[in-house]
Amino acid sequence: MTGTTTTVTTGTGRAHEAGVRSEEDVRAELVARATALRPLLRDQAARGESRRAVPEPVVEALAEAGVFRLLTPRRYGGHESDLRTLTEVSETLGAGDGSAAWVGMIISVTNWLACLFPDRAQEEVFGADPDARVTGVAAPTGMGERVPGGWRVSGRWSYNSGAPYATWAAVGALLKDEDGAVADQALVLIPARDLTVEDTWHAAGMRATASNTLIGQDVFVPEHRVLSVPAAAEGAYPRSHRGEDLYGSAFGPMLLLCLVGPLLGLGRAALDLVVEAAGTKPLSFTVHARQADSVGVQTQVADAALRLETARLHTYGAVAEVDRAAGAGVLDHAARTHIRARAGYAAQQVVEAIGILLNAHGSSAFADTHPLQRIWRDANAAARHAGLVPAVGLEVYGKSLLGIGDRVSLMV
Repeated sequence: MTGTTTTVTTGTGRAHEAGVRSEEDVRAELVARATALRPLLRDQAARGESRRAVPEPVVEALAEAGVFRLLTPRRYGGHESDLRTLTEVSETLGAGDGSAAWVGMIISVTNWLACLFPDRAQEEVFGADPDARVTGVAAPTGMGERVPGGWRVSGRWSYNSGAPYATWAAVGALLKDEDGAVADQALVLIPARDLTVEDTWHAAGMRATASNTLIGQDVFVPEHRVLSVPAAAEGAYPRSHRGEDLYGSAFGPMLLLCLVGPLLGLGRAALDLVVEAAGTKPLSFTVHARQADSVGVQTQVADAALRLETARLHTYGAVAEVDRAAGAGVLDHAARTHIRARAGYAAQQVVEAIGILLNAHGSSAFADTHPLQRIWRDANAAARHAGLVPAVGLEVYGKSLLGIGDRVSLMV
């Protein structure tokens, strides 16, 4: 979307300032807003962990900064930005708190997902409420049976990050035909009020994401609120073509790469903490009054910094590829497998870098009050998201390189 113009709006859709601005200016403004939130996020992070939900002051601040509207269409008062902006904003937020960054990213990208549905569904979600917040679970753990006008859907959907703040949910289901055979795998849009939330998220990391389980029983879903996942994976979206390039972005790459932004921020936060402490923290049982004077610490910090740089290079290179292709056509399967592999590889580099930084800093990082142990837990939990499993990414990419046509995953 480089070179387009837009108007910056607040979280409630009001014009931030008169006139139109370039995509680069809008991105800079949105990242600056995210940067301004970092002190609040750091201050509230421990509270969020204890409550197992992002605190309301943080949710309100994210909304006011326009985070939830990053990928919402301009025709509904959103920013209609691009994947790079989402990645930069979530990376910036991740340097303050991983859970808050994750919730902001999930709502933003699932709002994008809702805009792939037919126009009637978009109007029901955003036309009725420009501040709508969509969360979701792509795994097809629901089942839909054909009924007049649509589908009757039941299921349990786990790991629905941001569940307490959602007004809609996009959840996965297998759709059965009249004979009871599975006819399609789909995402279905359901109002949050039609679902119940079971408190199941008791996790070692990303505790404040409130990634609880959604439950639906015999929920009617009209035909226009159904999106075929196999079709979407190949770029076939049932929405009208309006010249909105963002919503031509590749399905799998968009939903996978967005997960890396918060991890990049967590890695940056860990590096900054360790570097700052090394200037005054002694290296016990050595002659070094400061860790910074130790060659061992120096090499560990350099190793970690280069791994984080590697992660950023892979991530932003892939992000640029997705954004370029959004208005130019569908990415082919080979390009998509490469992107999936890069996403998982980048996440792994962040996790390994944080582990090295923990070794360099020492055992004090594991005190309950030390932010480094939360960063470590959050990064390790986030990097285990199914979309970032390195082995799957390497397999699909390796198959593509070797000309093996087996399809391992639709999420490519």
